[in-house]
Amino acid sequence: MVVDTHVLIWAVQGDGRLGQTARRLIDEAATAGELQVPAITPWEIAVLAQRGRLALGRDVGAWLEDVLSLPGIRLSPLAPAICVESVRLPGDLHGDPADRLIIATARHAGLPLMTADRAILAYAAAGHVRIIDASR
Repeated sequence: MVVDTHVLIWAVQGDGRLGQTARRLIDEAATAGELQVPAITPWEIAVLAQRGRLALGRDVGAWLEDVLSLPGIRLSPLAPAICVESVRLPGDLHGDPADRLIIATARHAGLPLMTADRAILAYAAAGHVRIIDASR
């Protein structure tokens, strides 16, 4: 599965907003070496930390290095096909480039996206991406 940025943060920080089923699925995917983190996620985390919207308790670069080296986590490359797909996504979706790249990563890989983002959940309800609700 592919995880949205907030899901990765919640999983690593033990945030209670991540549901029990979601946590179990993350653990299973990591054990199988199949937990994919989109290439845009480190950038998004760095931006949030820089703007003071995310407290990591230490340097963002060191935090990312440690998280991305955890067993079972794979950083998905930002392939040209994903970039192109992100601007050609079907249906009605807001213009946030990070969300669009995350969705395109999941679609390109043929994997479900775990998220609690309401806009992405609504987009999935229209049949444009498979999701796993992270709040469950």
